[in-house]
Order: sequence, then structure tokens, then C-alpha cells
Amino acid sequence: MMRKVTLLVVGALFGVLATVAVTQPQLFAGAEANAAATDTYRELNLFGDVFERVRADYVEVPDDHQLIESAINGMLAGLDPHSSYMNPKAFQDMQVQTSGKFGGLGIEVTQQDGVIKVVSPIDNTPASKAGILANDEIIAIDGDSVQGISLNDAVDKMRGPIDSPITLTIKRPDVAKPFDVKLVRAEITIQAVRSRAEGDVAYIRISSFSEQTYDGLKSAIAKLKAQIGPDKIQGYIIDLRNNPGGLLDQSIAVSDAFLNHGEVVSTRGRRADETQRFNAHAGDLTDGKPVILLINGGTASASEIVSGALQDHRRATIIGTRSFGKGSVQTIIPLGGNGALRLTTARYYTPSGRSIQAQGIEPDIVVEQPLPPDLADQAATLMPHGEASLKGHLTQDGKPEMKGSSAYVPPDQKDDKQLNYALDLLNGKQVNTAFPPDPNRGIPN
Repeated sequence: MMRKVTLLVVGALFGVLATVAVTQPQLFAGAEANAAATDTYRELNLFGDVFERVRADYVEVPDDHQLIESAINGMLAGLDPHSSYMNPKAFQDMQVQTSGKFGGLGIEVTQQDGVIKVVSPIDNTPASKAGILANDEIIAIDGDSVQGISLNDAVDKMRGPIDSPITLTIKRPDVAKPFDVKLVRAEITIQAVRSRAEGDVAYIRISSFSEQTYDGLKSAIAKLKAQIGPDKIQGYIIDLRNNPGGLLDQSIAVSDAFLNHGEVVSTRGRRADETQRFNAHAGDLTDGKPVILLINGGTASASEIVSGALQDHRRATIIGTRSFGKGSVQTIIPLGGNGALRLTTARYYTPSGRSIQAQGIEPDIVVEQPLPPDLADQAATLMPHGEASLKGHLTQDGKPEMKGSSAYVPPDQKDDKQLNYALDLLNGKQVNTAFPPDPNRGIPN
């Protein structure tokens, strides 16, 4: 990757020199570029001056490595909420996590205005079993305040030896006082795909997009065909609620599992030659059976790619509430032995050319999930504010930004209004003009 960057820089310099020799207007443009470069180097000198002043005069001897890392984190935090620096340990942890197995609590967290906030607990992990909820704020770990520490440091504190205890102090909207939650660390083996037969309906829950997701989906479909009978299956319910996303290639493969042809997604960077288009291959694993996707306010990123692709191709009916609205792609750029850079490098677009950044996917059929009376006072907790609420998020000129929607999924299936509505559609107990989708309507713009 670094060689590619170097070649681009050299090519740009040659282009300026060649143009200078041709016309005076381009010479002026080259002069402007040189002036801008001079200003940039002047500002970098300013950084060097401040760095040396801190090293020389700060009240205590600072850690040079920590100063540099903090400066890098500050620079990236000013770009958007999803760009960050990973030191070597954090980079290794990320690699372990995307492999689908890691040690810790099983909790997705982010940092917003210095606050460590829960994005989503992962299914069947210590965090989910202990009742940690999306939008909970973690204010202390084992009694030590997390105020002022980085997200990476907070994650490091939450990870540790298997079977070791840990106490999180949680601040929850609409709950008067912070409270402690005691957990025991475990080896987190994420089973990204779970499935079961609901009569003649195949139900598949995808909780994340790790390296095992497509293989897990393929195995689940084969198992359900054998269990129900391929000819008896009435249709498939793919549950993407509270799925925070993951690997781009896995979202493409999962989309492809239901499509025979056509574009799945495109990504577009700052330069036109960086545009990439990803297409489906022949071979619908579900044999053209009806498909329903369940989404909500916790459906984000890679799971929105799947939702957008199947919605645009009229391959699935989307049921639930509006998704999170993360329409950007991050590239992990290794930095030798110095960790890695997680950098937002592109926006992604659905097959129809839609960007869902700060807007989300609108369901074909909106089905709100009511909160039970005992959780009514936690409505703010269970209503993520979506991408549009994150400080420094990418915007779309001329397009209104949309607030988040409910991310509550009841633990008891009998109370799950969204799932039961989908089952009723597939079993013929409900009728809706959006199901099944009309393939002759084409891809919407």
C-alpha cells in the first residue's frame, strides 16, 4: 500500500512538470500548489516547535511515544468518527476480532466527546448476558474513571485473562444514578450466523460480518434445506437487527448468495479512478424463494450494504425501522511494525446509486417494536441517534439527515412484532403490497 502511495505522488509531480512546460495558466496552478505545500511544511514546523517545547518544559518528563500517538489520534479524530490510529496491540486485537474469535466481554464501543459509549453488545457474550445496552456510557472500569483516556486504552482495560472478573460502572439515560455491572471475561468466539426452522420458514440471524459469515450463511441454508425440505421452504427471514457491520467482502458475498446477477455495491473515493464496482455471480443459494430482511436502528455499515443491494434489486422485502446510516468504507493500512491506520477512504453506493450516509435504509414495510412498560423509561437508551448524530460525520449536500430509530429486540419471540409480522407474511396470514417485491419495477433511483 505504501508503494502505491509513493507512485501516485511521483506521478503527480511529473504531471505538474509536464504541464508547466506547455501553458502559462498551468504554471500558475503549479505555483499555487507550491505555495500550499510551503504553508503545510510551515505548519508541520509549528508542530515540531510545540513538541520540543513540551518535551523541554512540561512539569514532568513526558513519554515521547505517547505524545506522538496522542497527536496522531487528535489529527484523525478531526476527520470523521470512524478514522483512527491503532497501535501494534490494537491492530493485533482488530485482526483477532475480524477473525471471529477474541478475548474479552463481547461489546462494541465507540468514543464520542470523550465518552466511552456502547454501540451494541454481541449476542451470547458476557456483555449481552449482563444486560449491557446500546447507548450505555461506561464511566469507570474496576472503579477507575475512564474520563480522558483513549478508546484503545479503554478497550485494553476491558480485555484480560479468561475467567477474570471485571466491574463496569454504567451511566444509562433515564436512569437516575450510575450503577455497577459485574462481569467475567471469556473467550469470545463469535458465531456470526445462527439459524432455526420456524415451521416451513427458514430463519437466519446474522450478528456480524467476520471472516466466517458467508461460510456460516452457506452452512445454515444447507442445514435448513435438509431440515425443512428444499421444496417445502416458504421463504427466508434474514435478521440483521443490531448488526454493527464488519468486513466489506463478507457483505458482498452475503448479498451475492441471494442474487444471480447485477451490481451489489460500488465504492467511490476522492479520485475517479478509485471507483470500484462489485457484481453478483450466478447462483442464488435460496433458489429464488421469498426473502425478508429485518432491520432496525442498530443495523449499520456492512449490514446496510446487504439491505441496500437486496432492496434495490427487488430481491427482498425490508421490514422494521430505519437503519443506522453509516455509508462509508474504512481501509486498514498497516504501518510496518507501528500498528495501522484505520482511514475512511470511500463512500459506498447501493446498486441504484444511493448513498445512505447519515440517512439509512428505509424499510419497505415499517413495523415499530413497542417497548414493554418496564422499559418505557429507557426509550432514549434504546433509540440510537444514528450516524447523523456522530460528531464530524460525513455529510451529503442537499440531502436531509435522518435521526435514528428504535434498536430494541424483545428477548421473547412472542413479543417480537417485527419477526412475527415477517412470519405471517410468509405463511399467508398477512398481506402487504410490498411483499413479495415486484421485480418488474426495476432498480429505484
